[in-house]
Amino acid sequence: MATRRIVSTQKTILDKDDDSTPGQEQSSSTAPAVPIDVIIKLLAFTFAMVVIPIGSYFLTVNTIFKGNSTYAGALAAIMANVVLVGYVIVAMNEDQSEQLAAKKKEGKKD
Repeated sequence: MATRRIVSTQKTILDKDDDSTPGQEQSSSTAPAVPIDVIIKLLAFTFAMVVIPIGSYFLTVNTIFKGNSTYAGALAAIMANVVLVGYVIVAMNEDQSEQLAAKKKEGKKD
Protein backbone atom coordinates (compact mmCIF):
# COMPACT_ATOMS: atom_id res chain seq x y z
CA MET A 1 0.00 0.00 0.00
CA ALA A 2 1.49 3.30 -1.05
CA THR A 3 1.21 6.34 1.17
CA ARG A 4 1.72 9.94 0.27
CA ARG A 5 4.55 11.66 2.05
CA ILE A 6 4.34 15.34 2.82
CA VAL A 7 7.34 17.35 1.74
CA SER A 8 8.50 19.74 4.45
CA THR A 9 7.76 22.77 2.27
CA GLN A 10 4.12 21.74 1.79
CA LYS A 11 1.56 22.76 4.37
CA THR A 12 -0.70 20.24 5.97
CA ILE A 13 -4.34 20.93 6.69
CA LEU A 14 -3.49 21.79 10.28
CA ASP A 15 -0.84 24.26 9.17
CA LYS A 16 -3.30 25.99 6.87
CA ASP A 17 -5.65 26.59 9.83
CA ASP A 18 -2.91 28.41 11.71
CA ASP A 19 -2.02 30.53 8.69
CA SER A 20 -1.89 34.02 10.12
CA THR A 21 0.98 36.38 9.67
CA PRO A 22 2.18 38.26 12.78
CA GLY A 23 1.27 41.74 11.52
CA GLN A 24 -2.14 40.74 10.18
CA GLU A 25 -5.10 40.59 12.54
CA GLN A 26 -8.16 38.55 11.72
CA SER A 27 -11.43 40.41 11.92
CA SER A 28 -13.98 38.90 14.23
CA SER A 29 -17.61 39.86 14.26
CA THR A 30 -19.44 39.53 17.53
CA ALA A 31 -22.72 40.77 16.10
CA PRO A 32 -25.47 38.17 16.16
CA ALA A 33 -26.45 36.63 12.84
CA VAL A 34 -30.13 37.10 13.66
CA PRO A 35 -31.47 40.30 15.29
CA ILE A 36 -32.74 39.89 18.84
CA ASP A 37 -36.25 41.12 17.99
CA VAL A 38 -36.64 38.30 15.48
CA ILE A 39 -35.61 35.76 18.10
CA ILE A 40 -38.06 37.25 20.62
CA LYS A 41 -40.92 37.08 18.09
CA LEU A 42 -40.06 33.48 17.26
CA LEU A 43 -39.99 32.51 20.95
CA ALA A 44 -43.27 34.32 21.61
CA PHE A 45 -45.03 32.57 18.74
CA THR A 46 -43.52 29.23 19.76
CA PHE A 47 -44.89 29.72 23.27
CA ALA A 48 -48.26 30.74 21.82
CA MET A 49 -48.28 27.69 19.54
CA VAL A 50 -47.96 25.44 22.57
CA VAL A 51 -50.14 27.26 25.11
CA ILE A 52 -53.09 28.57 23.07
CA PRO A 53 -54.28 25.32 21.42
CA ILE A 54 -53.78 23.19 24.55
CA GLY A 55 -55.28 25.88 26.77
CA SER A 56 -58.29 26.33 24.51
CA TYR A 57 -58.87 22.58 24.50
CA PHE A 58 -58.85 22.18 28.26
CA LEU A 59 -60.81 25.39 28.87
CA THR A 60 -63.63 24.46 26.50
CA VAL A 61 -63.90 20.66 26.72
CA ASN A 62 -65.95 20.71 29.93
CA THR A 63 -67.29 24.28 30.00
CA ILE A 64 -68.53 25.09 26.50
CA PHE A 65 -68.69 21.70 24.78
CA LYS A 66 -69.82 19.74 27.89
CA GLY A 67 -67.35 16.87 27.53
CA ASN A 68 -67.35 16.57 23.74
CA SER A 69 -63.65 16.29 23.04
CA THR A 70 -64.13 16.27 19.27
CA TYR A 71 -65.38 19.84 19.21
CA ALA A 72 -62.74 20.94 21.71
CA GLY A 73 -60.03 19.32 19.59
CA ALA A 74 -61.36 21.01 16.48
CA LEU A 75 -61.25 24.35 18.28
CA ALA A 76 -57.66 23.64 19.36
CA ALA A 77 -56.71 22.91 15.75
CA ILE A 78 -58.38 26.14 14.61
CA MET A 79 -56.51 28.08 17.30
CA ALA A 80 -53.20 26.55 16.18
CA ASN A 81 -53.94 27.74 12.65
CA VAL A 82 -54.82 31.21 13.97
CA VAL A 83 -51.42 31.42 15.69
CA LEU A 84 -49.69 30.20 12.53
CA VAL A 85 -51.46 32.74 10.32
CA GLY A 86 -50.60 35.45 12.85
CA TYR A 87 -46.94 34.52 12.63
CA VAL A 88 -47.00 34.62 8.83
CA ILE A 89 -48.64 38.06 8.88
CA VAL A 90 -46.09 39.43 11.37
CA ALA A 91 -43.22 37.98 9.32
CA MET A 92 -44.56 39.48 6.09
CA ASN A 93 -45.03 42.91 7.69
CA GLU A 94 -41.49 42.78 9.06
CA ASP A 95 -40.14 41.90 5.62
CA GLN A 96 -42.07 44.77 4.03
CA SER A 97 -40.79 47.23 6.64
CA GLU A 98 -37.21 46.21 5.84
CA GLN A 99 -37.84 46.78 2.13
CA LEU A 100 -39.36 50.21 2.81
CA ALA A 101 -36.38 51.17 4.96
CA ALA A 102 -34.02 50.12 2.16
CA LYS A 103 -35.96 52.21 -0.37
CA LYS A 104 -35.85 55.26 1.93
CA LYS A 105 -32.11 54.78 2.33
CA GLU A 106 -31.67 54.63 -1.46
CA GLY A 107 -33.79 57.78 -1.87
CA LYS A 108 -31.58 59.72 0.55
CA LYS A 109 -28.41 58.71 -1.35
CA ASP A 110 -29.64 60.31 -4.59
